[in-house]
Amino acid sequence: MSDSLVSPDQLTNETLESKDLKGLPSLVILTGMSGAGRTEGMHVFEDLGYFCIDNLPASLITQVLDLTHQGTEDETRVAVVCDTRNRAYFGSINEQLQAIKDRGIDYCIVFLDAADDKLVSRYKSSRRRHPLCDDGMTIGQGIQLERSLLYNLREASHHVIDTTDMLPQQLRTTLRGLFASGEEREGLAVSVYSFGFKHGAALDADIVIDVRFLPNPYWDPDLRKLTGLDAPVRDFVMYRTETEEFLAKWKALLDTLMPGYVQEGKQQLAIAVGCTGGQHRSVALAEATGDYLKSQGYRVSVAHRDLKLANVRG
Repeated sequence: MSDSLVSPDQLTNETLESKDLKGLPSLVILTGMSGAGRTEGMHVFEDLGYFCIDNLPASLITQVLDLTHQGTEDETRVAVVCDTRNRAYFGSINEQLQAIKDRGIDYCIVFLDAADDKLVSRYKSSRRRHPLCDDGMTIGQGIQLERSLLYNLREASHHVIDTTDMLPQQLRTTLRGLFASGEEREGLAVSVYSFGFKHGAALDADIVIDVRFLPNPYWDPDLRKLTGLDAPVRDFVMYRTETEEFLAKWKALLDTLMPGYVQEGKQQLAIAVGCTGGQHRSVALAEATGDYLKSQGYRVSVAHRDLKLANVRG
């Protein structure tokens, strides 16, 4: 019988915080009804660093484990989607589960389910054919056949997640609550980097801040050859009325934006801070931005795209 049945009304911070996130399984088998969210679920495991394979025949599960653990000292966490699309091979699922148990591999089965009428509606809106519908069969008949084939696997699942009334965001949050490490659940991964507009735009950034309105240390001969990582330039940029006013409003904007990104389930966020050459102002303020986000509990990396071009021009 399943260890847990997760539904939207159970989706609370208290529920997620109470989970024991230590000793995560080395193998996750994601299964369930077609149209219940398996593709969305696999994206979550990809974001969490699992080695992921979609639509894997059940007979190949142990072979995949052999390959992913071969010659590696560190354990590779694997997530596979295994379901009835491969009807000819699905019958071996019980043998594979027994083989996994015999080898002492820690595994977890996650079953995604939804009400029949919701599954029918999703298939009609997608205009895709149900994988078990042969010629002359209705979507409803395909769903009933799939339920019968998956009955025993559903009963053996560790977690059954009802996605009937879930938005994709809620499914992502549920799976992260079950399988993300404590560090990963502290927030999305944020990359903050400085750049110079004269070297090209920040094309991969989600947020771009232009700080060219601030006084430029380049015009001070003593600071021209230095960078925003040097104390004299940092002090020149940071200890000004204009910068203090900007930072107060910039931090307030981040305080509004960041929780929304986390709530939406965003996993990666890139913030680019630009000045003319990417040497002085943008470097100092990218460092300040990174320090502030770290103080708020986010996982942050800071880089300086054009600092290698420093001292060419300001």
